[in-house]
Amino acid sequence: MRPINENDFSRIDLNLVIVLLVMFEVRSVTLAANRLYLGQPAVSAALKRLRETFNDALFVRTSQGMTPTPRAEQLVQQFAPLMQDLHRVIFTPQSFNPLQDSRTFRIGMSDWLEQWLMPDLLVELARTAPNIDINVVAADPWQAIPLMEQQQADVVVTVGNEVSRDLTRERIARAGFRTLWSQQQIAVKKLTLAHFVRHDHALVSYRGASESALDRELQRLSKSRRVRYVTPHFASLPLLLQQLPIFATVPQGLEPVWRERYGLEAAPVPIAMPDYELSLLWHNVQQDDPANVWLRERLRALLRRKC
Repeated sequence: MRPINENDFSRIDLNLVIVLLVMFEVRSVTLAANRLYLGQPAVSAALKRLRETFNDALFVRTSQGMTPTPRAEQLVQQFAPLMQDLHRVIFTPQSFNPLQDSRTFRIGMSDWLEQWLMPDLLVELARTAPNIDINVVAADPWQAIPLMEQQQADVVVTVGNEVSRDLTRERIARAGFRTLWSQQQIAVKKLTLAHFVRHDHALVSYRGASESALDRELQRLSKSRRVRYVTPHFASLPLLLQQLPIFATVPQGLEPVWRERYGLEAAPVPIAMPDYELSLLWHNVQQDDPANVWLRERLRALLRRKC
């Protein structure tokens, strides 16, 4: 395709093309003026400019009215479909139909959010949006902002409070934590602080830190715990708990599935822990995109239902 020279269009008024098309249809300056709600002098002036632009008479007065020249017929044949396309682009609202449209959405999230949310979302999409595919992009709280600034995902589900002028963060819900363990490994029915600090712990840290807000609260109480295992992934913890006398404190959304699937015990954390806040994060260029709006609505409803 030839490159577009924007300067070439500085001499062109698209209204002249409309006059050309209407004149070709009605073959009369008077009728064209009525159709366009213009005065006859305005249509005559437009016709003069068209003749100068294309160096052709375009319409010749005959006993049959204003008869188009071969050049006019050629121009109309070329312009008509272009103007129809232009009209459709300008005046047809952008839309998204999940029942019919095909689309692959990239959703950024950490692995625990994927475990918690994606089974329910995929079940819903199989029923309401059969041609929609999901591509999960790894995004811990520190990755979320740069990931979205570079538009490597359509939306991110995340925790944290980081902001960017290029992005919109919508806070959806708050939730807490639960401590899980295996009854076969730690014979505790009712978890106390004494039990909590007596045994080893596994900690999920996206940056490899061996302490968290929980440890700072323990220090305030002149207590401490041994963090024996640090990992950036939640997925390895259930099997670890089944085989070792160790506690893991995780987002409460994981508790029901881990208890049912792995036979684990769960209890509230025996010290005060701040809740985490779940948010949706998207790039401002996606603000009004109908498909992105639809996706955000699905994720918003899902988060509120599960929290």
